Amino acid sequence: MHPEVVAALRCPIEGDGFALEGRTLRCPVGHAFDLARQGYVNLVVGRHPGTGDDAAMVAARTAVQGEGRFAAVTDALADLVAELVPPDGVVVDLGAGTGHHLAGVLDRVPDRAGIAVDLSKHAARRAARCHPRVGAVVADVWQDLPIGSGTAAAVLCVFAPRNAAEIVRILRPDGVVVVVTPMRHHLGELIGPLGLLEVDPRKQERLLATLDPVADAVGPVRTVETTWRLDHEQVRALVAMGPSADHLDADDLADRVGRLPAPVRVTLAVELRAYRRR
Repeated sequence: MHPEVVAALRCPIEGDGFALEGRTLRCPVGHAFDLARQGYVNLVVGRHPGTGDDAAMVAARTAVQGEGRFAAVTDALADLVAELVPPDGVVVDLGAGTGHHLAGVLDRVPDRAGIAVDLSKHAARRAARCHPRVGAVVADVWQDLPIGSGTAAAVLCVFAPRNAAEIVRILRPDGVVVVVTPMRHHLGELIGPLGLLEVDPRKQERLLATLDPVADAVGPVRTVETTWRLDHEQVRALVAMGPSADHLDADDLADRVGRLPAPVRVTLAVELRAYRRR
């Protein structure tokens, strides 16, 4: 695990820093957390009701991202971070999934290390291998993060939950938060025909309500829009990687996908917002 990642992590029990001893993170009190064979570390303490994305969802996300479908989003995110990031500190991706976007950001800021945080062990296994300067951590973004206060130069939330209090705590005073959210017409051609979850019309309002009390917007809202031409297999992978996968019957979905034109035009539409802590 990269030394800057180790230096930024904190024991989830005592809040102390870690030393890396072989393949074990150990705090001064003696709490120890072993790195998994795949390279990630699980810093969830005690029983937890959730496990995050399952193996099938992570595999679908890997396939879609591997085809370059979200390259425009990654590029825009990397451009924004490179423009606004302060001189020191790690880049933390909350709800990082496979680490795909974080890896793209680190390619643009080559002097930084990154921490991919996700509740899914399946995602963490992928993220641990996504970039040589990434450390993958299993943790719940809605709980206290096992990351030191004021250690993050940038915090990324790409289609992910936002725990504003913890984001502000781990962020440097001059750090930046970049949030990527879907627009109302994102994947609009598939929502009705496939019965996908719709984008909450109040999503942006809720985002502002969460971050406005603790952070100030930086610059204009940036948008990324493009159109894909997907065959049916690619549509199934796109659906399988997202939250609708848990709400759809597999046979019904297969039948609905089979009734789509081939190829089908699908719109990618997202917004990027940057904030600095107050």
